[in-house]
Amino acid sequence: RHRILSPGRLPIPPSRQVIIIYTKLRIISSMLIYFYKKIYYNFFIMLKNYLWIFFISMLPLIELRGAIPVSQALQMPIVSSYLVSIVGNMLPVPIIYLFARRFLLWGQDKKVIGKICTFFVVKGESAGEKLQSKAGKGLFIALMLFVAIPLPGTGAWTGTLAASFLNIKFKDTIIAVILGVLIAGLIMMAGSLGLFSAIFAVAGK
Repeated sequence: RHRILSPGRLPIPPSRQVIIIYTKLRIISSMLIYFYKKIYYNFFIMLKNYLWIFFISMLPLIELRGAIPVSQALQMPIVSSYLVSIVGNMLPVPIIYLFARRFLLWGQDKKVIGKICTFFVVKGESAGEKLQSKAGKGLFIALMLFVAIPLPGTGAWTGTLAASFLNIKFKDTIIAVILGVLIAGLIMMAGSLGLFSAIFAVAGK
């Protein structure tokens, strides 16, 4: 039996069918590549950037106050960058309180690490003396503000080391430092968003 074709409808030649199938496959592959770049590729780029600011926030003397501006230079979401920086900044704090003082005092007279250990011992003792002289019995508030105000020589590392030299309780130290880090993060976040510049501009008018 012969198939009856509708008027004006002709069978598609095999060569043309191959071309159509090839074109469709190219369209599908192009869509897959597009979604890969948009979703998976961007995901790994963002993951790399988050790890980058996480490790920056762990560094002594740089901490969160350096990590948040870097996150904005990388055009990352400000809130999630703030949270990642907080976690990275706080991660070394218990280790610093429990072990740093002992290690630094032990390493002061060692040939290779003596200078750097002495540097941090002096920094910790100096920060502790400043806190004690200014705060008296209000060491908790003083420690929190010391960590919170993003100035050279302050921060979670120095504040925790100072607290260990002053024998402030571990629980009090952790709470004061985390509150200080949260405030410092808010200050840096506001600065990164340009809020201070806007305020000064309005005040100048």
